[in-house]
Amino acid sequence: MQRMRHCVFFAFLYMDIDFFHRILSVDSTSGKEAALADILAAELAGPGRKVETYDVGDGTKNLLVSWGIPKVIFCTHLDTVPPYISPVMDGEVICGRGSCDAKGQIFAMYEACKVLESRGCDGFGLLLLAGEETGSFGAKAFSSVMSGDASDVWVIVGEPTDNCMASAAKGTKSFEVTFTGRSCHSGYPENGHSAIIHFNDFLNALRSIVFPEDEVLGATTWNVGRLVSDNPQNILSDSLTCRVYFRTTFESDEMVCNVMKNIAGPDAKLRFGRRQVQDGSDIVAKDVALWQKSMSVKAFGGDSPSRFEVLDGFPSKPVAFGSDAPQLSCFGHKILCGPGSIHVAHRPEEHILLKDIEYAINNYIRIYTDIISRQ
Repeated sequence: MQRMRHCVFFAFLYMDIDFFHRILSVDSTSGKEAALADILAAELAGPGRKVETYDVGDGTKNLLVSWGIPKVIFCTHLDTVPPYISPVMDGEVICGRGSCDAKGQIFAMYEACKVLESRGCDGFGLLLLAGEETGSFGAKAFSSVMSGDASDVWVIVGEPTDNCMASAAKGTKSFEVTFTGRSCHSGYPENGHSAIIHFNDFLNALRSIVFPEDEVLGATTWNVGRLVSDNPQNILSDSLTCRVYFRTTFESDEMVCNVMKNIAGPDAKLRFGRRQVQDGSDIVAKDVALWQKSMSVKAFGGDSPSRFEVLDGFPSKPVAFGSDAPQLSCFGHKILCGPGSIHVAHRPEEHILLKDIEYAINNYIRIYTDIISRQ
């Protein structure tokens, strides 16, 4: 490999590292990605290319660059999770927010498009979507305005899969949960009910539920975020809200929805905990627990677990994360594949290796060639 200040040569590939650095230098955390869309719309314009932007409706934009009428569309997202972290280039390692999720995907896909363009190929496009990290709002908006029949169009969605094709991906289900307590002086807790204690009882109950193991996607997992209970330290909390976010499998997706539907309220169908009886034994509680009576749930939906297409000759594996792919319902064929590791995505030390980007460029060119040869 021959290193130069502003470019890197890998065999026949020339990678414009300056371009990668420029897009990494733009803060496109969710809600701010319109600026990156505008920059790319101007930079990617050129002879033989059709550049279109689409308003998502929340101040953000999608961007589509086409070379002819696309039969293959490379697709990834513009936004990143906060906080913004400026790029650092350390030899073969590129660090910074979005380096692998998903500006590394943008870079690899655009470089593949340039190679295909230089070979006189057409029938492909580059679709960059807003809002993937906050609910795939760009993908939903694009699918709703997509005109014509795209049942024979292939979309290759870029996410950090270690350059493997994802055979399947977990689903997502999001719920807003609210607990209502009764505030009082913390020195006399018997005069009130703490919403925080109710929340803790809920977590213990949720941990006690055994979700089925899926032979493809493994275990069901969940996480709590947006936790708010703004009470002084010397007053019992009268309110707590949070989001509970599940990663579901083919075996557990419906069960998760049923659990969250039947866990809350005075008429909750689920029963948790145990109580003592006079002979010293214990039985499963028959009454709805106090924390359940204080609890309400609002479902925000999400994606169901998905299976994706895998082409012969490419490594594959299941993944546990979500993507725009399930919401791109307008396309008849979906592949999920990209450089970088999901294990460093969303972390302060997020990074990607140049050799993995080179591999991805070759991968994307192979995928395009394989699909076009079928047609």
